Amino acid sequence: MSATNGSHGRADVTIQVRQVEKALRTVYVDAGLLDASDLEGKPAEYREPRLLSRALAAQAVRIVTGFSPTEAALTVIDGLGDQGIDAIAIVDGPDPHVYVVQAKWSKDGKANSERTAVMELIAGLRLIDDEDFAPFNPRGRQLAELAKNVMAKGPVPITQVVVLMRADDVTEGFRHALITGEKEFNRYGEVLDHRIILAAEVWESVRKDLAPRPVELTADLFPWFAILAPYESYQGVVEAEQVADWVKHGSDLFNLNIRNPLGRTAINNELIDTLTVEPAHFWYFNNGVTILCESVEKTQQSMRTPHTRPLGLTLHNASVVNGAQTVRSVAEAVAAEGTAASAQVGVRIIVTGKAEVFARQTTQATNRQNRVEARDFIALDSIQAAISEEMRAELGLEYSVRRSELEPHPDTGCSVVEAACALACAHPDSQYAARIATTLDVLWERGSQGIYDSLFRPQPSAYLLWNAVQVLREVRRSLHELRTRYEGRGAALTEHGAYLLAHLVFQRLDTESIDEPDPKLEWAAQAVGETSQLISELLPSVAAAIDVLYTERSQIRAVCSDVSRCREVVARVLDTAVEGNLAAAPDKYRRTPGQRKRRRPNAVSVLIDKGVLAEGEALTLTKAFPLENEALRDWLAEDPKRARATWVPHRAKPILWAADGKQYSPSGLISHMWKLAQWKQRPVANQGTARWETRSGETLAELAWRILGELEVSDESVEDAS
Repeated sequence: MSATNGSHGRADVTIQVRQVEKALRTVYVDAGLLDASDLEGKPAEYREPRLLSRALAAQAVRIVTGFSPTEAALTVIDGLGDQGIDAIAIVDGPDPHVYVVQAKWSKDGKANSERTAVMELIAGLRLIDDEDFAPFNPRGRQLAELAKNVMAKGPVPITQVVVLMRADDVTEGFRHALITGEKEFNRYGEVLDHRIILAAEVWESVRKDLAPRPVELTADLFPWFAILAPYESYQGVVEAEQVADWVKHGSDLFNLNIRNPLGRTAINNELIDTLTVEPAHFWYFNNGVTILCESVEKTQQSMRTPHTRPLGLTLHNASVVNGAQTVRSVAEAVAAEGTAASAQVGVRIIVTGKAEVFARQTTQATNRQNRVEARDFIALDSIQAAISEEMRAELGLEYSVRRSELEPHPDTGCSVVEAACALACAHPDSQYAARIATTLDVLWERGSQGIYDSLFRPQPSAYLLWNAVQVLREVRRSLHELRTRYEGRGAALTEHGAYLLAHLVFQRLDTESIDEPDPKLEWAAQAVGETSQLISELLPSVAAAIDVLYTERSQIRAVCSDVSRCREVVARVLDTAVEGNLAAAPDKYRRTPGQRKRRRPNAVSVLIDKGVLAEGEALTLTKAFPLENEALRDWLAEDPKRARATWVPHRAKPILWAADGKQYSPSGLISHMWKLAQWKQRPVANQGTARWETRSGETLAELAWRILGELEVSDESVEDAS
């Protein structure tokens, strides 16, 4: 009786080995869970494979027992005196089971399946059965004795677990050796069997570890009613205190939602005000919450008249698909004011089972009554989920798809918006860089003429995506440094031409290996190092090309957003580069020392007049000011909300700070934050609009300057909102 589980799909074994190694190092080796005292002082070429083999044995234990990483690591006995057994796992209790594990790591996914290894495993098992514990090492003796005590309780099943980092199935000779060894122990009843775990199953297990955990919610409804077909559903009222408790699950609570809670907005402030001031009115003023779950357990307090009593529900694999803002607002209100706990919240629960298509349709339908952006529906695309998994598995990075208040810190990941912009610039065709120059909304257009499918189908690798993001970030940083050194059309190009210039940078870089596996990110490091110089050369060259092709009266913004013109500019600049004359382009828009900088109009007024930002748009504190960033670093780390805000179309106070839910002017909030952080060397004044970034990576000041093309020739007054 055997169980071979090595046929779980055939993803490239090289990818499997790389991702498994990263996971094993993170979970077991770097965390110090494994005993490596016998490997101290040994050369790396000896020590590293042994550590990974021990971690592999522990992961196999997790697969067969469900142990935690710490518990699994304690079962590992590999080393001198292991007697051919790498781990001994004992499951005691009403259903006892003993597992003896042998693990073979291979960096190239070709672990050997040798019959001698099976014979050693059987020999070690004989020692345990004969109560001959002395030959084992200290931990081995302890676990072997415990295993024998459990085995002595009666016919206890024992499984030989062989885990091999290889894609191909084991040889018939290897399998025959396992079966032959089992006959010796199964003379008086079948107690010994085996399980072979290959690379694909190990890979699946570590990917599963990285995936979000299913959420289990408790909901007590009263009053309530039920609809049992075609999908089991419940609707009723839940007290705010219980809804607030759901937030402990974090972002996993909203896994099926097309967007995360957007943080503090003017609308959310109204919800919180109602909850804290007039909690009895909340049910009347709010549309409630919709939850999808895979299954449900019911607890009814009355058999004869169930509807006269509360209905207790336990929701398995639950997700709030509509009402994320409501749930977050309820939690904040309950935390701030105890009276809010008694408010009543309308809740609808739909049990979808395994009906994924219906769940997706429900998510879309329940969000149509609210303002939902095209980007939000991208969260339902399976490719985005696959990218998120690969980013975690390959690089240990977060990838934010849904609109949320807290997108990944630049050092820990990126959003789908930033990734899409980077991929658009890295595409060989400059049309995508041109099309996103005016608005990023076009990124989410589907179909043959849309951008989204061209960028994300086939699925880009995690390395291509992250490398492209690193280059685009460096382009932005370089342009930020150069902006003050240019005037007129040169300054306009730093504002409107970021994507065009980024596209040209990708064309000049050696991108042959941009999507190759590169765990050390060496390609990105080299490319980022070259980008600053490339931008310095490209900026005057692009300005000169635009002047020659379209005259000095042409509008920079219009050229950078025109597909045909961008292609002509790119062709001319790249031809110049091939001829070796790129650095010789006239830099006639560079500001001369002592020259006054052209003043700009009020950024907030521009953004409001042009209707650029929607209410509730997420804003993030920029890291473009090193001294300020260093001074506020520890204070910001105490509460991530301190670096987050949302946009409100208010001329005097357009920034709604996530930390306290109050509105501020851009400069006023920065000064307030400096004071709270007790920054003693803080400046007297600041340009607040240059410190708050939109989700595209542009600051409010940059966005206003980009939108208002007339600023190329404008001499209007510039003052920051304060």
